[in-house]
Amino acid sequence: MRISVGIDIAKDIHWVCVLDAEGHVLINRRLDNSPTAISALVDELHALKGEVRIGLDVIGGIAGLATAMLADTGFPLVHVSGLAVNRARQGTAGGEQKSDPRDARVIAEQVRMRPDLRLIDEASEVGVDIRLLVGRRRDLVAAQTQRINRLRDLLVGIFPGLERGFDFATKGFLHLLTKFVTPGELRDAGRKRLLRHMQGAKGVPNLEALVDKALAAAAEQTISVRGERMTARLIRELAAEALAARARIAELDRELEETLARHPDAALVLSLPGMGAVLTAELIAEAGTLSRFRSADALAAAAGVAPVLRQSGKMRFLRRPNGGSRGLKRVFYQSAFCSLGHPDSKAFYERKRREGKHHHQAVIALARRRINVLWAVLQTRQPFQTGFKTAA
Repeated sequence: MRISVGIDIAKDIHWVCVLDAEGHVLINRRLDNSPTAISALVDELHALKGEVRIGLDVIGGIAGLATAMLADTGFPLVHVSGLAVNRARQGTAGGEQKSDPRDARVIAEQVRMRPDLRLIDEASEVGVDIRLLVGRRRDLVAAQTQRINRLRDLLVGIFPGLERGFDFATKGFLHLLTKFVTPGELRDAGRKRLLRHMQGAKGVPNLEALVDKALAAAAEQTISVRGERMTARLIRELAAEALAARARIAELDRELEETLARHPDAALVLSLPGMGAVLTAELIAEAGTLSRFRSADALAAAAGVAPVLRQSGKMRFLRRPNGGSRGLKRVFYQSAFCSLGHPDSKAFYERKRREGKHHHQAVIALARRRINVLWAVLQTRQPFQTGFKTAA
């Protein structure tokens, strides 16, 4: 007898629904997010003496304990995405009504009716480490972007010439702003004092040119703006925080490289042009084990870079997909863009442009082609080589 299990994951209390092959409800109750409660559910599932298949709507995070304990039982775990649950629930009576028991029933029904659901792989220790490091790096980068935007907004209000003339992503300019911000501060400090301060920013090239450019901007603005003193203080704080964040992100990048060295697929993925350490780590974090996907086409569909067929009557056309994993799509798109310096990728891109595709369309086409190449590399366990018969 086939047993289909749907678990609606929540922080403290999950809800579990178990159906038999005909769709009759066998179990429908709350499930505490605790080892004791999950272990009791496992005993109940074993007692049913059937072919058990379990669907979860969340991967990782709050589902970590349930996933680990259920995977140890040997029962197949499949992912039923939140979007699939919502769409399926809308097709039922009273589908606008949402509750945990209803969602668990919908998940169980999807498990019962759909054999094409992707397996949830039990990530290895190194895979989990990569996922956690990538998540932390993503948080730091997002906070850094917000910090830099706020810094620019403050600086343009009191010293637009300085804000306009420098790159806020550079270490040297941020180091300058940790002490000297306003036109008056720059003029009073003078060239020699500024150079002494800038020598504390180790590894920054062209310090003299940076200082001269800042002094030239200060010479153009002789007026002070109201609120300048407080604004300058906040800018100095933000600049110091931005420098600390830069250093922490660099540490994470080095840690990611060391962790990738322990992953069995990392060297193969890194051999593909445009796939640096960060993008490789993001791919592993988003995709997990690629054996979850049946083919390169399935991986492309999951990433949202495969064209979608729309057909109704005599009308038939392909359109860009709206779904797919945004994280995977970003990895494949950005790596395709970064690979344009490689002869194979450049030739494919230029061919698509000659066919009339816009830049974005050509890069998406290249990303789709590179998925085929990546799939072949991982299947053959051979690094990418120029002139590969399916080279991007």
